[in-house]
Amino acid sequence: MLETLTPQPQDKILQLIAMYRDDPRTTKIDLGVGVYKDATGLTPVMRAVKAAEKKLWEVETTKTYTGLAGEPAFNAALVGMILGDGFADRAASVATPGGTGAIRQALELIRMATPAAKVWLSAPTWPNHPSIIKYLGMPMAEYRYFDTATSGIDFAGLMADLDGVAAGDAVLLHGCCHNPTGANLDAGQWDQVIAVLQRKGAVPFVDLAYQGFGDGLEEDAAATRKIAAAFPEVLIAASCSKNFGIYRERTGILIALTSPERKAVVQGNLNFLNRQNYSFPPDHGARVVTMILEDAALTADWKAELEEVRQNMLGLRKQLADELRRATNSDRFDFVATHRGMFSRLGLSEAQVNRLREDHGIYMVGDSRINIAGLNARTVPILAAAIAQVI
Repeated sequence: MLETLTPQPQDKILQLIAMYRDDPRTTKIDLGVGVYKDATGLTPVMRAVKAAEKKLWEVETTKTYTGLAGEPAFNAALVGMILGDGFADRAASVATPGGTGAIRQALELIRMATPAAKVWLSAPTWPNHPSIIKYLGMPMAEYRYFDTATSGIDFAGLMADLDGVAAGDAVLLHGCCHNPTGANLDAGQWDQVIAVLQRKGAVPFVDLAYQGFGDGLEEDAAATRKIAAAFPEVLIAASCSKNFGIYRERTGILIALTSPERKAVVQGNLNFLNRQNYSFPPDHGARVVTMILEDAALTADWKAELEEVRQNMLGLRKQLADELRRATNSDRFDFVATHRGMFSRLGLSEAQVNRLREDHGIYMVGDSRINIAGLNARTVPILAAAIAQVI
């Protein structure tokens, strides 16, 4: 049996991690891996997470299974954090192993409900989106999103492509902090996207992996809430990896909005999919998140530290844009300061990216996507000077 297997293509980011690890240069800079890092290069455990874990250790009395959908308190807390009030009677939900698990379960639900439904993705998008869809054998299409000439959004192309969506198709939208570009729709553009998807009879599928990393916890949920209010059916895959800093705890949620009358049936199908995949979702991270969101003091401390993280990335963006303007004597990279979230695509060629790695020990994805949080005040001028040399 196993002798029939063939090698699978390696993940480019995992390859980059291995190359960085094997590089002996002490001056090397890692801008590839998508995790938040502080000024010392550490991905810290947030204060509120530490406090909740200590409390959990003291009060937890069992390690028995949770429910198929996860603990109801976690699901309710995340639905509230993401959507606010007014959606509980429409929201079926299941806890998942991270945001990736939520995306996979959402795609499984789409395939089970409407096998012919096409899933539309922004060009570009997170590479795992098309990878999972292709593995599941689902129909897939792209809509234009990023304008490489301006490093902004090709909104005319986006709207033209979404006009080709068929009724019942699922359109995957980045709720905030677009990965990999960092370029995001404004409120007026969101209104136009919602209008065309309503007219076409599409089902929005929101990937919300970075709530709190862009313009603020509430602000980053605004587009998702607007979508939730505008459509009878919406799928939302959300992650706690970034905003709670619990990457390895694999904590996420899939929310399926439907009518109150259909909620029980949809919930039963979500439970069924969990059972077929991993039975009961992991609970440690989910319980820590629940404890934070149910305790006013912990919530306040978590929000304060999350805001520190967000402001740090905004500061790095401004510093990098300023340094690149000085180093290149042009405004070519001013867009870095206007993008949001962890990532920006710099618009460098693959050859230039290779030169940055080989000559300067600066590691980024081949399409020139960088993780802003991989920088600090000391390394920003180093990156800017290196970019000025390779261009």
